[in-house]
Amino acid sequence: MTETINIAVIGGSGLYNMPEITDVSTRHIDTPYGPTSADIMIGTLRGKRVAFLPRHGMGHVFIPSTVPYRANIWALKSLGVRFIVAVNACGSLREDYAPGHIVIPDQIFDHTKSERGGRSFFDTGLVGHIGVADPFSPELSGVLYAAVQSAGGTAHNGGTFIIIEGPRFSTRGESRIYQQWGCSIIGMTTCPEAFLAREAEIAYATMAHITDYDVWHEEAVTVDMVMQTFHQNLELAQQAVAAAVERIDEQADYAAHTALTSAIMTDSSVRSPEVLERLRPIVGRLLSTAT
Repeated sequence: MTETINIAVIGGSGLYNMPEITDVSTRHIDTPYGPTSADIMIGTLRGKRVAFLPRHGMGHVFIPSTVPYRANIWALKSLGVRFIVAVNACGSLREDYAPGHIVIPDQIFDHTKSERGGRSFFDTGLVGHIGVADPFSPELSGVLYAAVQSAGGTAHNGGTFIIIEGPRFSTRGESRIYQQWGCSIIGMTTCPEAFLAREAEIAYATMAHITDYDVWHEEAVTVDMVMQTFHQNLELAQQAVAAAVERIDEQADYAAHTALTSAIMTDSSVRSPEVLERLRPIVGRLLSTAT
C-alpha cells in the first residue's frame, strides 16, 4: 500500500543532510508537466514522514525561470501533501531585516516576467479562479514563526516578498524602487510556486533566510556573499525546519485546504475530459460536486 505523505519541504539539497532524518527512500514521479526538479526524498523527521524536494535540482541546475514548478507541486499533491514548508534565500530591503535573520512573509509582489513553465494548472476546458489575497497560509506561517524562534533564530513575522525574474541580481535603481513600493525582502522563486500550491489546496508558507541587503545598501550582491551567509545559517535552517515539522498538526484543516470551493467556472457539461484527467490529483475533491 502506498503511504500518504502530508508534509513536504522545498528548499536547497543541502538542507536535507540532517542526521535526524531516518528511514529514507526516494520516489520518482512522472507528471503531465515533465520531470520534477529531482527525485523526491522521503524520510522520517521528528516522528513524521516528510517529502523533501530540492527546488533547483541536485547540484543546483535550474535557474529560477526554468524550475519545473508545476511538475513539483503536481507530484507533491499526488503523494497526498497538505502542507509545504518552503525555504528561500532572499535579500533584505529594510535596515531592520538584517542578514542572518529569517522572515516569514505574509504578502507577495509578483514581478516575474516569463511563463516559468506555466503559471496555473487551469487551462482551456477547465477554468478556475482562486483567491490569493493572502498568498501564504496564515496558520502555517504562524507555525514557522514559532519554529524559527524555538530554534534560536531571529524571526520577523510579516513583510512583502517581491519576486523578480532573475537570474541576475537587481540594479541599485530597481532595488530602491522596490523599497519605495513597500517591499521588505526580494527573491526569485516563490512565484508561481505559492500560487500553484494554492490551486492544489496545499497550505504553503516560507522561511525566507536573509543573505544580504540587496544593492540599495551600496555593497554589491555576489553569489559568494549569498552562499557564505546561507551556509553559516544552515544548521539554524535545519533546526527550524525540524521544529516546524514537529509542530504541524497533520490532521488540521486550514483555509487553503478548501481554496477551490466555488473556484471552478466551467460548466460540467463542457469540461475537457483530457484536462480533468490531467488535473485529477489537483481537483479530484471537487469532481463529484462541482457544477
